[in-house]
Amino acid sequence: MTRILSITHQPDARAGVFADVGAEIVEWVAPAGPPPPLDGLAAVMVFGGGMHVDQEVAHPWLRREKELLRELLGRGTPILGVCLGAQLLAEAAGAQPRRARHPEIGWHRVEVTAEGARDPLIGPLAPAFEAFEWHSYEAPLPPGGVALAHTPLCLQAFRVEGVAAWGVQFHAEVTPSGLQAWLDGWDADEDAAATGLDPEAIRLESRRKIAAQMELGRGVARRFLDEAAAG
Repeated sequence: MTRILSITHQPDARAGVFADVGAEIVEWVAPAGPPPPLDGLAAVMVFGGGMHVDQEVAHPWLRREKELLRELLGRGTPILGVCLGAQLLAEAAGAQPRRARHPEIGWHRVEVTAEGARDPLIGPLAPAFEAFEWHSYEAPLPPGGVALAHTPLCLQAFRVEGVAAWGVQFHAEVTPSGLQAWLDGWDADEDAAATGLDPEAIRLESRRKIAAQMELGRGVARRFLDEAAAG
């Protein structure tokens, strides 16, 4: 069975539906210790978290994770980063993630670019799709990268040129239980609480939309694994 390294940062931000695609998931909780051996891994998935990409003082393990991602890029290991994972991947590839103009939380329409319509991961979602977002930072396009999708606020998907590596800002992996846990912790997220959005309205909307989002996420993960196997 294909072995995938899943890099996580907190208990309620794990692989979600990305674990439903028939691969053996080897989880590394990045704050807890050194990564497992990389030999024998077919690909790496990097997930989200409440910390921010530039908080290395508060979270010193971020430096170790960034170094690991640079090593993986150098090896040509297929990588898929989600939310914080996309921002970490973008930095490892030479970009400088930054705070967005405002947080983007809830359900948003994502537009696929012309390049994205030809991309093996994002192309089937063209010309646009709806996705769940929860982020205060954004990942600028890495040097030589390809912009695949965007909202009016920021880049939502990119590919690192020359390697099988993609970042998606939207939460393609999220499950109902994960989303509910995030909403339960709304007031603990200062950025979310400051938006003035109603978490209960987001909860109700999510109940109608999460099933389609989960199928979208499984499709992204399957296509990623297909690309990893082909490489």
